[in-house]
Amino acid sequence: MPVTGAWQPAVWTIGRFPLRGQGPRVGPMSESAPELPQRLRAALLVAGFTYDAVAEVLGPVAHDALARNETTPGLRRTTGGWPLETLIRLFLLQAPVERAAAERALPGLVDRLAVEGFLEQTVGEVAARLDVRPYAADDEHLWVVSDLTPGLDGGHARAGPDHVLGISAASTSLAQLTLRERVGRSLDLGTGCGVQALHLATHSDAVVATDVNRRALRMARFNAALNDVPVPVDVREGSFFEPVAGERFDLIATNPPFVISPATGERLVYRDSGLPGDRVVEHIVREAPANLTEGGWCQVLANWVVATGEPWGERITRWVPDGTDAFLVQREVVDPAAYVELWLKDAGLHGSVDYLVRYDTWLSWFEEQGVEAVGFGWINLRRSGGTRRELLEWPYDVEQPIAPAIRDWARGVDAEVGADSRLVARTDVRQETLGAPGAEDPETVVLRQQTGFRRARRVDTVEAALVGACDGDLTVGQILDAVAQLLERDPADTRETYLPLARELVAEGFLSAAT
Repeated sequence: MPVTGAWQPAVWTIGRFPLRGQGPRVGPMSESAPELPQRLRAALLVAGFTYDAVAEVLGPVAHDALARNETTPGLRRTTGGWPLETLIRLFLLQAPVERAAAERALPGLVDRLAVEGFLEQTVGEVAARLDVRPYAADDEHLWVVSDLTPGLDGGHARAGPDHVLGISAASTSLAQLTLRERVGRSLDLGTGCGVQALHLATHSDAVVATDVNRRALRMARFNAALNDVPVPVDVREGSFFEPVAGERFDLIATNPPFVISPATGERLVYRDSGLPGDRVVEHIVREAPANLTEGGWCQVLANWVVATGEPWGERITRWVPDGTDAFLVQREVVDPAAYVELWLKDAGLHGSVDYLVRYDTWLSWFEEQGVEAVGFGWINLRRSGGTRRELLEWPYDVEQPIAPAIRDWARGVDAEVGADSRLVARTDVRQETLGAPGAEDPETVVLRQQTGFRRARRVDTVEAALVGACDGDLTVGQILDAVAQLLERDPADTRETYLPLARELVAEGFLSAAT
């Protein structure tokens, strides 16, 4: 999957979390136009409307400006009138184009797209009413239809309640988190425009996508057809797990409306579920394992409350049912004031007449609930019959996609490590030593991974020697006995002390079972 930064693959993301546009409410993609996705796909391919081609036309300056919601540099780069430039101006820069140019870029489709809610026409000009955006993933050229991104060039940024968000930093983060092994059935819970369903369809025998927003479901259905996904996507309307009651899945991926706010009757922002606090995430964590097959995974991008006087992970682990392993990664912590400002501005409410009232109401509720901060990160659940838990606070850069590291974690916690085990060190592990110049022995030894989570672990001489000697030839017990003899230590005491640490080194991915 192409990566443009530490968090996301090759997509255009407008702002930190793209805003949901207001605009006219259109009912896109009627059921009477089943051939439209294929015809639109053909036109986009002929025009070369792919991520790489668009990036080349825009260049780095205009590309970065668009990421800041500014279109002027992009407009200056797309004045030639050829089809690719026309599509960039029409859909990405939200600029009207001449009808003749639109006909050249979308031959025979302008009138139909206007009828279906993609375009609107005036005398001699055509403008976009929906976003059609190229998306690059796993060397595939994809396109995603969604509502227009609001707030370009400082314009109106309010979002309607049925707005359908397009490609975002959140959706691409979840895509990079989600395991990509071949599975039987997968579920995109809260599909929106269907980004996760597009990914899941590449490695699942069957995909179900659910949402409460009917416009979102129609767009998800259209996007599946537009991208000619290899398996049918079963799109269903309903809340949480109601549309799939009694069904089991090998993989569930979800980016729910996770914003933590009071249930005031009116949702304060578009990512607000209407439930107070982090109840929506709690509900998913509690209910998802019952909808998983044995060994199945649920992966959630979420916010959670960090309560005053309580470690962040204790709250989440109380939600996890018995029989479920959990790997919880806290990527960021935000104080209440900064959190409220982020989401009110993201919803286009900054400067509105009721901004200060909303701000004060939200902060007051945080204080009443004892919310010290808000955490953001990844919840990985596996139905295993076990109760293994790991809480990792990790604000550092990771290698993307991070999904292989999640799989490595599962292998590590599953491994049984004893004196007779034969282990190998990960090839990307490097040893760092710190100490005074000329000193005989280092003061500190650190083992550091170069891939995945890029974890670091401070070790002593015995642990470093153990990892260095693990090449699969000798057992852990034989290595520890040899190290004990070399350092003039008691072999029995050395085994008793360092066998548990060997298990930790496997669980953290520094060592793995020899094959």
